[in-house]
Amino acid sequence: MKNVILTFAMLFTVVVLAQTEAKKPLLEKEGELVKATYFHENGKVAQTGFYLNGKLQGEWKAYDAEGNKIAVGTYNQGKKTGKWFFWNQKTLSEVDYTDNRIVNATTWNNANSIVVNQ
Repeated sequence: MKNVILTFAMLFTVVVLAQTEAKKPLLEKEGELVKATYFHENGKVAQTGFYLNGKLQGEWKAYDAEGNKIAVGTYNQGKKTGKWFFWNQKTLSEVDYTDNRIVNATTWNNANSIVVNQ
């Protein structure tokens, strides 16, 4: 179970750092922050989030090539922190981070329809 969640977490991190040649990222200055938007090869948004002093900062969201949200989480000075959520067609995984380390992980399947992907 933790291996699956760790795989999702690592995939999210790799996607943050990966850039395609087809569409360059859009970087916009917002006060002290730089808002970054990365794109899939088809032009749809792949990820959005912020940098502060060259480090990932604040909320980041990731989307699949069809535009569906697949992950959301928070960085503090480049480290994962707080609750992260990872969606796929069958499950929702909630991963709690403290100081960039997984401290708890929970997965729900579609039978538990209390959580809504917005």
